[in-house]
Amino acid sequence: MKNRTLLALLLIATSTLFSQTEKEKVESTVDKNQIEGHIYFLADDVLKGRATGSAENKIAASYLANTLRGYGVLPNPKTGDYYQKVNLQKTTPPSQSAISINNNTYDKIAILEANPLDFKGNAINVGFGLESDYKGKELINKMIIIKAGNTESQDARTAFGLRNEKIELAKKHGVIGIIELINTTEETWAYIDHNFNAESLTVLSKEEKEVINDKFVYTWVFDEKGALGTELESISEVPLSLMMSAIKTTPVGSQNVIGVVEGTDPKLKNEYIIYSAHYDHVGIGRADKTGDTIYNGARDNAVGATTVLSMAENLAKYPTKRSALFILFTGEEKGLLGSKFYTENPVIPLHQMVYCFNSDNGGYNDTSLATIVGLERTTASQNIKDAATTFGLTAIDDPAPEQGLFDRSDNVHFAKKGIPAPTFSMGFTSFDGEVTKYYHQPGDEADTLDYDYLLKFFQAYVLSGRNIANDPNTPFWTAGDKYEEKGKELYKINKLKN
Repeated sequence: MKNRTLLALLLIATSTLFSQTEKEKVESTVDKNQIEGHIYFLADDVLKGRATGSAENKIAASYLANTLRGYGVLPNPKTGDYYQKVNLQKTTPPSQSAISINNNTYDKIAILEANPLDFKGNAINVGFGLESDYKGKELINKMIIIKAGNTESQDARTAFGLRNEKIELAKKHGVIGIIELINTTEETWAYIDHNFNAESLTVLSKEEKEVINDKFVYTWVFDEKGALGTELESISEVPLSLMMSAIKTTPVGSQNVIGVVEGTDPKLKNEYIIYSAHYDHVGIGRADKTGDTIYNGARDNAVGATTVLSMAENLAKYPTKRSALFILFTGEEKGLLGSKFYTENPVIPLHQMVYCFNSDNGGYNDTSLATIVGLERTTASQNIKDAATTFGLTAIDDPAPEQGLFDRSDNVHFAKKGIPAPTFSMGFTSFDGEVTKYYHQPGDEADTLDYDYLLKFFQAYVLSGRNIANDPNTPFWTAGDKYEEKGKELYKINKLKN
């Protein structure tokens, strides 16, 4: 009699489990208090902004790894633990640098490419430093001075976007260095200074070593209100003095955090959905008006890391037909380093990865939305829209394409390999002040977030992942996408259009 009672209870429990809807499965694991706990820990002052390569970054990684362990997620199949070592090189900018242009000294400079140099002579004025500006000029072993951007736009963003083209053209014509005049605001220059004059990290390939070991130099100079550019317009040869000491390089270790949950379908379990986010932030920097120097990164990207943890907890309890690979990247803020390293050193073959569902955030200004950068670029868009609607949100595509957000997060390295890879972000309708007042600022603290909104946001992400992972149709790029051919090459099949 006792055995029959136990059997009956077991059958009732099993029946209840299988009768749960997908929505109920999500609601049973995604908890607001737990979300707060993860975010408050990752964005705590004690972690000092989780800078890549720091001890605090390793503490964050340990927290993430052991949370996956606690959920019952399987470890990295290559190592048997929850880590993937990422070996980086730290480059420390020159300890000494000084520049004088047309006999005036300028102290606001940003060094984009550095090498030991002590130059005194004339620099050649080469307009914007574009192809047409080189016509008729003999510039072998010369320094050049150029204006930022091009004839259409001279702002810092345009200058940044053209930097590689200008470097290639200068080297092609035998130039040994560029001085580029940047006409921008004090606020933007402070951001430039923080990014280019701080220590940098790289995952080195052979090609990158060759660039670092050449003798080329490239320096930006803050040209307030364009005064210097105007002064030099009619001067073809400009007196220049530039002194720069050597850079210093040292090895740095960091880590991606990796876990796996096997799918339930005998065939589809060989296909994997990647659930990814970066967990690093920018560390300690310039103080804000309150004197705070810790860039806590609650939005960017403790929220994203917690999104992946929420997915992992849910799938460990309720696996989907397809398998899941969870990756929490280091080094995103230093140039998408962890994701770059991963795609070059995958723990499971890339052709088994049929989707990368990345989560990254700058901020939000509309709590009725989930903004998915690249939403309409894959055939899984309806899966995501339906999930958002289920939890009272509306899924929209990137409202600020001018920001180039698709190419500024870890998803892009997977896209370049051919893997469909949008990024799930908190709701924003424009990259406005409500977003930028927290983006890479010390004020991005855990206590400034709306956790009622985040509960719906996390639920929508988890249900989206479940919808995609259970869909009988394998997701792919929409027809005509720039990465469609790469996808066909990776998977070696012609995908059916959904």
